[in-house]
Amino acid sequence: MKLPIFIADAFTAKAFRGNPAAVCLLENKLDDDMHQKVATEMNLSETAFIRKLQPTDNFTQNSCFGLRWFTPVSEVPLCGHATLASAAVLFHKIKNVNSTLTFVTLSGELKARRAEDGIVLDLPLYPAQPQDFSEVEDLIKTAIGDTLVQDIRYSPDTKKLLVRLSDTYDRSFLENLRVNTQNLLQVENTGKVKGLILTLKGEPGGQTPAFDFYSRYFAPWLGVAEDPVTGSAHTVLSSYWSQQLGKKDMHGRTAVFQFLKYFLNFKLVFPLLCTVHLKM
Repeated sequence: MKLPIFIADAFTAKAFRGNPAAVCLLENKLDDDMHQKVATEMNLSETAFIRKLQPTDNFTQNSCFGLRWFTPVSEVPLCGHATLASAAVLFHKIKNVNSTLTFVTLSGELKARRAEDGIVLDLPLYPAQPQDFSEVEDLIKTAIGDTLVQDIRYSPDTKKLLVRLSDTYDRSFLENLRVNTQNLLQVENTGKVKGLILTLKGEPGGQTPAFDFYSRYFAPWLGVAEDPVTGSAHTVLSSYWSQQLGKKDMHGRTAVFQFLKYFLNFKLVFPLLCTVHLKM
């Protein structure tokens, strides 16, 4: 069996940079076990599998497809950069003729549309509720030690724990913070938390662009020690920071990459991708 697989580097105009995802086009049904084996073999934070919904569908002409995402160890309900990668492969490599694509996923229908300078994704928006510190104290202290924490929220929809660091810290502190992910699986093994978001309030612009918030994301429970930028984490971040700042249009930045814009209810605008074709 041969499977066409693409490697798409998100958030960059140059190959071998950005946040890579594998994209596999499925002409025929593939067993769940094979999905996982392929994702484990690719060994990227996510591998996306695009499937036809009907046997007569065509990757060039049709506009609606099934989409699943797998880390090296398990399936996940949502992945933003692998969705972006999937749309980029269909638009730019397969030459899909449609202006908007719809993906049927575990998180519902997600849309990706062409834009003048990139691709726009419509993603869900997930609220996060206040979280008692005592219930997650061991997890937080294991990850970041005695770093000052200003707020803690939990998203039951995504099983992500959002930890806002003190406003006394700046972007460089977050970017250089050493986060211990090796022991998190032993500290939190109940299944309640599947991802840890560290976030910080943005700083006013000056000689550098202004950002509303900064973030880093860790998911060792899913086999990903740190993901450079994660669309699913921003479905929680956008909800939280919109409430905190009273804004609906925001600019955010991860420790590595800049997200261009956030629009609630909730859209991400991304730059174009660079793709590399890998044959199997």
